Amino acid sequence: MPKVAITAKIHPVGPHNAIFKQHGFEEVNTPDTCDPFVEDQLIGLVKECEAVIAGSEPYTPRVIESLPKLRVIVRAGVGFDAVNLAACDKADIPVSTTPGVNHDSVAEHTISLLMGIARGFPGLDRKVRENRWDRIAYPRVAGKTIGLVGLGRIGQATAWRAAGLGLKVIAFEPYPNAEFIKKWNIELVDLDTLLARSDYVSLHCPMAKENHHLMNRERFAKMKRGAMIVNTARGPLIDEKALFEALKSRHIAAAGLDVFEIEPLPLTSPLLTLDNLLVAGHVAGLDNESAHDTSKMCADIIVGLHQGRWPEGCVQNLKGRTGWKW
Repeated sequence: MPKVAITAKIHPVGPHNAIFKQHGFEEVNTPDTCDPFVEDQLIGLVKECEAVIAGSEPYTPRVIESLPKLRVIVRAGVGFDAVNLAACDKADIPVSTTPGVNHDSVAEHTISLLMGIARGFPGLDRKVRENRWDRIAYPRVAGKTIGLVGLGRIGQATAWRAAGLGLKVIAFEPYPNAEFIKKWNIELVDLDTLLARSDYVSLHCPMAKENHHLMNRERFAKMKRGAMIVNTARGPLIDEKALFEALKSRHIAAAGLDVFEIEPLPLTSPLLTLDNLLVAGHVAGLDNESAHDTSKMCADIIVGLHQGRWPEGCVQNLKGRTGWKW
């Protein structure tokens, strides 16, 4: 009976339970006493397993080398920057993601953060709790410009929602979908132009080496004074020290963040002292529908690979490799 470890924070009860039971897999859930973000504890949890449903835990070369039984990693989501693909290539371990299940959830969360900061949250909430009833006018969102850095599934799902709110949508995207661009009247621009023109900037690009600290002191300076930024993609896209300085000076009027360079965000982070920052704990991709579909897709991919079926469009490594077997 093959074992599958579940280190991702998916609901313990979902469609994956029935799928694994039907096909003879044994689930190994993460106990409360285990922190899978610590390499040794992750190794101890997964060492007897052949498959894993992963979250953002560090699947480093050391971790991969310490798991000789592991055959498959399925990431519950679309980001895979915490998995060392070269080490997985060497160990002949396919690393799969679950595309197409959470883009609507992330887009809704993005719009929620955008509307929140545009209307003065969390500052307004804090003031009422202090019995300070300040009446402050904020710029209307409709008629302003939003710049989307990345126009994949999530960027597109955000784009049409933003257009529905009356925003002018511009985007930076190296590989655009021409049909979608035309349908929603989106203007493609380079990154510097996007930063200079946008009232709101929203990040929807992957975490690659070249994107580390994509938003740094230099790029924040290129944004118009009073602009706002939202990040529901990956924390390291933003240099948090530079963001703190930009928010403190009010060059950037406000920010909405769902992801951070270190997660959970340390309570000592100076970002948490600001009243023009709205935060959430890496939950953008999580709604009831995405939770169900992600759970099912993870199990389907693992069972499919065990039975010899390759999940087209999901595996992020082993490029050009053929004849893979469990």
